[in-house]
Amino acid sequence: MSTVIKPAVFQRNISADTTTVSEKLAQFAASFDIERVPNDVVYLAKLHILDSIGIALASTTREFGQRALMAARGLAGDGPSPVIGMSARLPMRDAAMVNGALIHGLAFDDTYTSGIFHASSSAVPTMLAAGLAQRKSGRDALAAYLIGIEAGTRIARAAGGKLHVAGFHSTSVVGAYAGALIAGRLMDLNENQLSHSQGLAHSMAGGMREYHTDGVWSKRIHPGLAAVNGITAAAWAKHGFSGPRTCYEGKYGLYNCMTDDLEFDLEDCTYGLGEEWEIINVAFKPYPACNWTDAFIECALTLREEHDLHPDAIESVTAYVHKDQLAICEPENRKRRPQNSYASQFSIHYTIAAALMRGRFSLTEIQQAAFLDPVIGALSDKVSYEITDETLFPEYFSGAVTIRTTDGREFSHRQEHNIGSDMNPISAKQVADKFEDNARRAVSERRAKRIRKAIMELETAEDLLDLDSAVCLAAD
Repeated sequence: MSTVIKPAVFQRNISADTTTVSEKLAQFAASFDIERVPNDVVYLAKLHILDSIGIALASTTREFGQRALMAARGLAGDGPSPVIGMSARLPMRDAAMVNGALIHGLAFDDTYTSGIFHASSSAVPTMLAAGLAQRKSGRDALAAYLIGIEAGTRIARAAGGKLHVAGFHSTSVVGAYAGALIAGRLMDLNENQLSHSQGLAHSMAGGMREYHTDGVWSKRIHPGLAAVNGITAAAWAKHGFSGPRTCYEGKYGLYNCMTDDLEFDLEDCTYGLGEEWEIINVAFKPYPACNWTDAFIECALTLREEHDLHPDAIESVTAYVHKDQLAICEPENRKRRPQNSYASQFSIHYTIAAALMRGRFSLTEIQQAAFLDPVIGALSDKVSYEITDETLFPEYFSGAVTIRTTDGREFSHRQEHNIGSDMNPISAKQVADKFEDNARRAVSERRAKRIRKAIMELETAEDLLDLDSAVCLAAD
């Protein structure tokens, strides 16, 4: 005889007037109504999803993208969920894992600078996997995505970048909590279950930053891992598993456990929910490199153009960085001569030198022919850094560069607000052009248009099947 298990009913053992952060976020997620969201915010959400899918498509042309698929397929074989830009289908969580790696793998995905958090790289895989599995509408999927972005950015903002400083990858850590809310909303969890899903995610969240040492691939798996953890936490909460409701503010909660000297304001986690839209402050990436290098690349390009600088005329280059940004500066011998693509993206020396040499920093500049180019390497040897307090970091990723020429001239430029941020925004056309360029590296023009149409009409879609068939090449 089979055992019938009734849906779990969680009991609160506290006074009725005490509401934790996880409960407030659960209330927000459970009551969220996309009909009350301004049209321009919904449109912006679709642009972020479009940007993410385009990057994933470009990643399928790289070795790491193919190896990610091979690794996942070797675990549990095929399944029902699409892998973006590939003909394979995987079990739901394996697909989310691979899609997260594809979106984040080129360091080209959007970033919430106030919390050093790649917001969409885990939110989109979670939305796609859980939304398809639960047969939700496009409008439901958009709502869940926005819930995750608005909650995740605030959770990251409360940490103020300190998780990063302590050695944790904020994207992997925070993405698990946000993913629990996204998946929970799509799985129809009630408010109580949504609170517990975050508590369960608390036992799963993780991701260390030692990858900065030599440019290994481990960082690429973090958003997908966050998506998997969020989906898992939501599913277990739905079936009766409980998690600590003080997962943020408790003695061993997120903010107290991850680092000893973290000063945080819990109000940041929920302030303005449903009224002020933090997605507006999530920056699109203009260059396929670490966000911290963006302003420095921009400075180099500006100085090159304004002063018609030829690389042979450059004697030295100095970049002025915040003390908490040294991961892109040290060890200098490795940063000056990166030995793999990922290392090149996290080197202030190389990114500045490549921009000065080639007048751009694109996906071409993170290929082997570029980062092993001895001419770029010679210019990279002339780049050094100094620590400065004259920066808006971490709220914005500021940058300043001084170039000295062989004939004694000196030129300087400062970029206070990184391009793509709310104070230095990228236009909708630029986002669409970026998608087109990324997508066309992997699929036909017809396929790219089909994907774009499915995303930009998402709120009118009865289900996600059009998006599924558009992004999964098995549909041809």
